[in-house]
Amino acid sequence: MFELILAAALLAGGLVTAAVTKKKLAAIVGAALAVVLCVVACFQTVPAGHTGVVTTFGRVENYTLDSGAHFVAPWKAVVRMDNRVQKQTLELPCFSSDIQEVNIRYTVNYQISKADAMTLYSTVGISYYDTVIAPNIAESVKVAVARYTAEDLVGMRDALAAEIQKILAGKLEAYHIELVGTSIENMDFTDVFTNAVEAKQVAQQNKLRAQTEAEQRVVESEAEARIRRIEADAAAYEVLARAEAEAEANRKISESLTQNLIDYAYANAWDGQLPRIYTGAGNGVIVNAGELLGGTEN
Repeated sequence: MFELILAAALLAGGLVTAAVTKKKLAAIVGAALAVVLCVVACFQTVPAGHTGVVTTFGRVENYTLDSGAHFVAPWKAVVRMDNRVQKQTLELPCFSSDIQEVNIRYTVNYQISKADAMTLYSTVGISYYDTVIAPNIAESVKVAVARYTAEDLVGMRDALAAEIQKILAGKLEAYHIELVGTSIENMDFTDVFTNAVEAKQVAQQNKLRAQTEAEQRVVESEAEARIRRIEADAAAYEVLARAEAEAEANRKISESLTQNLIDYAYANAWDGQLPRIYTGAGNGVIVNAGELLGGTEN
């Protein structure tokens, strides 16, 4: 009986010892696993194109983490801020200076400053686009559009885009956000204004066509007048040249005449007939002079 009791006691003691050993092993494994998990949790990764903003119990630290793996104390947290170039497009209803409604489709490319990411996070937060960028885009576009008439907006699109970008860049710079690029993708006016612009353009084209045709007629008339003037000048020159040539010829003939040449020309031109009537210095008249000289009248 005693032997049975002793055997039972020894068996019970062995079971107790085995149970205690298993509990210790489980505790050790659990502690080791907790340490591993704690160490793993202390490693924080920052994706490429992002900046890690470190906070300690909610307070933002004055430094940032680059992309990669970092060991961070378990009481610290890492907020990942995207510092890649980002794109957003907005549809904005605006009014021109002459109270014409125009809808602007505006696109911006922006990028947050990597070095100042913690400042942006501490002052604005993670939703900086909705909080800062979108409202400033809307305000800048509306302010710039309101400086132009609707008609000017049609022909001065590049000037409008440059003005909007200048206004918006100044506003976002205060939050350490860089404006990389902007563009006005579309401007949509009301049908009434569009029809009025088209009608005005048609009228201007007709007016320009009429002016061009009138100017063409003037040019043609002036050309014809110049041609007539040239022809008249040429005719007058020809007459003048002919007269001068004749005058010169007469002058030369006059200068070359002598009494002997005159007598010779006269003799060559005489037909052999004497004149019938002679007059002299006195008042006498001789009629039929040929008979008086003994000639015979043919």
